[in-house]
Amino acid sequence: MDVVSDAVAAVRIGRPSSNRVRVAGSWCTRLSPYDGAGFHVVLEGSCWLLPDGGSPVSLGPGDVVLLPRGTGHVIADAPADARTLRQALPFERWQTGTVPGRSPAASGAVELLCGKYRLDRRRVHPLMEELPDVVHLPNRVGAHAELRVAVDLLGHELGTQGPGSCIAVPSLLDLLLVYMIRSWTSQGSGTWPAVLGDPVAAAALRALHSDLAAPWTNDRLAAEAGVSRATLARRFTTLVGRPPMAYLTWWRLTFAATLLRDTQDPLAAVAGRVGYSTPYAFSHAFSREFGTTPGQYRASAA
Repeated sequence: MDVVSDAVAAVRIGRPSSNRVRVAGSWCTRLSPYDGAGFHVVLEGSCWLLPDGGSPVSLGPGDVVLLPRGTGHVIADAPADARTLRQALPFERWQTGTVPGRSPAASGAVELLCGKYRLDRRRVHPLMEELPDVVHLPNRVGAHAELRVAVDLLGHELGTQGPGSCIAVPSLLDLLLVYMIRSWTSQGSGTWPAVLGDPVAAAALRALHSDLAAPWTNDRLAAEAGVSRATLARRFTTLVGRPPMAYLTWWRLTFAATLLRDTQDPLAAVAGRVGYSTPYAFSHAFSREFGTTPGQYRASAA
């Protein structure tokens, strides 16, 4: 695994959902705050995203927008005043395409891919915490090529509903989420894009995330990163915000919480997968970090 994959896997639960909507004329629809993450892709036309408490965002053909905290928002054909926002139709009306206005076949139609992911926010990787309320990824020539391919594939599957689409669509939605976050990190603004762009910190994180159960030490990790122990400690701590071994302990226990939530593996197996030699040592560390036992945590997550 790697940092982005682990960060997404730790919070994602259940199956994502999506639908394809085509509307025209004057329209305005509201999506209530959601305990997860939402996204929109403009396949055709243009519209406006009006997030609660945020600035309006103009969306054009091919634009992608991610709302990683499920922020309530309105989508409309044009910027809307307060009265129009209050009268916005619930998004559920869109699922059947019954939105007032001209025929969707008319000129000026807008076609959207809309979806959402269920997320467990109890233990969130700082990379996910740093995502802004609205991540706007404009469609620019040569930018985010893999994201464009995922959007095209998802749009095709939703439009055709061919054999195997029940498997293909959720998989493509997971891929889309990874590509949206990857595209945000590539923009280079923020702590974690800087972390992943630093050769020393990134190499150390790759090593830790690829083999969480290994008997890591500062010396061994420094060798993996190709620097001295002092250099690793200084750069990693400055960028990540905690020393390498402290990060390792925190992530081992966070990943263990994901295993307790998503699997029925016995405690000894979970302990072994995250680098603890005995269930007792693991339980002690887990209780110290979470304030509850692994068994109680698993029961609460069921």
